Amino acid sequence: MKRLHFEDIEVGHSLTPLVKGPITTAHAFRWSAAMENWHKIHYDLPFTLEHEKLPGLLIAGSLKQQFVVQLLKDWVSQCFEPAGWVWKISYEFRAMSVVGETLSVWARVTGKRKTPDYGLIDLEIGIVNQEGMESTPGKATVALPYRGGPALPVPFVPPVEMAADAAKETG
Repeated sequence: MKRLHFEDIEVGHSLTPLVKGPITTAHAFRWSAAMENWHKIHYDLPFTLEHEKLPGLLIAGSLKQQFVVQLLKDWVSQCFEPAGWVWKISYEFRAMSVVGETLSVWARVTGKRKTPDYGLIDLEIGIVNQEGMESTPGKATVALPYRGGPALPVPFVPPVEMAADAAKETG
């Protein structure tokens, strides 16, 4: 597999989706235990259905977040070399995902920006279930090296002017 560079990417390019599932009760429970999230809606089906009146055991939002990061990290780190870095991710939880669903994490390139030392790729991201229902739309920005340019710094340091803009967005 060739190493990924800024020049290789075109606006409109879609990443190969990351498919997870079907998500089982064991997946949901183990993730909740690892995160020390003891809310019963992730592992106690009678409680979830009868007390909370939910459609099933919920897949934790933090697990869905991890799926998005995995897709982007794997894309920018091809060949086991950290070619690029995931810089920013934002998303909204707009629908519940329940145990039994198969989730597909997707991303599409929406823009490219140059900085003096590397390029930034903007993406639209999301997670859909097997029925095509979008539950987690959002945006992300990753940094990739230029072909023939220097490697990205470790740890990644965003461009000063863009880091200030990002701070304004979240502050």
